[in-house]
Amino acid sequence: MAEGVKVALTGVPETLLWPLYNRAAFASRRDPLLKDPKSVEIRNAIDYPFERQFGKPNEAHALRALRFDDEVREFLGRHPDGTVVALGEGLETGFWRVDNGRVRWLSVDLPEVIEFRARWLPDTDRHRSFACSALDFRWMDEVDRSRGVFLMAEGLLMYFEPRDVERLLAACAGRFPGSEIMFDVIPRWLSQKTLQGWYLTNDYQTPRMPWGIDVNEQAGLCTIHPNIVEVREIDIGRGQGFLFGFLIPLLSHIPMPAAVANKRPAFVVLRFGTATT
Repeated sequence: MAEGVKVALTGVPETLLWPLYNRAAFASRRDPLLKDPKSVEIRNAIDYPFERQFGKPNEAHALRALRFDDEVREFLGRHPDGTVVALGEGLETGFWRVDNGRVRWLSVDLPEVIEFRARWLPDTDRHRSFACSALDFRWMDEVDRSRGVFLMAEGLLMYFEPRDVERLLAACAGRFPGSEIMFDVIPRWLSQKTLQGWYLTNDYQTPRMPWGIDVNEQAGLCTIHPNIVEVREIDIGRGQGFLFGFLIPLLSHIPMPAAVANKRPAFVVLRFGTATT
């Protein structure tokens, strides 16, 4: 058996292995929650102690991928030749799951991540990578806006300082009128936990996640820029295990105090108006 690829990534870039591990676990089941053979291929090619670092597989990342895929497919239904921009894409494999044969895809990430990613997910005529931070707005000049744009930041914004999240969202709202951006958020209690030092397992401490907002703060995202005209939350959907297949769906139908209901992760979409700045 060939020796697996060693991982030299640390800090936030290393976190790309966490959702890869979880997606691959639920894609390789007999009854897969997510059809994602690329993630299985990549996981199997990497020499890394996934379970020791991240614990038993969790289906949250597979459900997240499904919801992002849903929104991209809806966008492509309206703009089949449109452009999808994936900020901080890591080893996400969404292009290979939703490709309609016409979409243009721009993957934006740090140079070391793009180099690592290119081993398995090389550029094509419709899938292109650009090496820079999402906070380095040079990537915006690479986006073809003529046929519609959908932006997404999957598993990214929580690693930014709040002022940088606002700066990024404001820049997107001004630069891409008529578009949408989808991202996931963590609640404030979880953000604080990471700032104090959160050990996911005995062997893995997550990086700091400075940006977190509670559910009742989502509407306030409209104040970041006047061209943010709508905020909507995407339901996580139903998984296969006890937690995401039974308990969380059950709790969503049980009235709970706001102090509890507001303290959960969420998937959010911002819609930008047509005004230009």
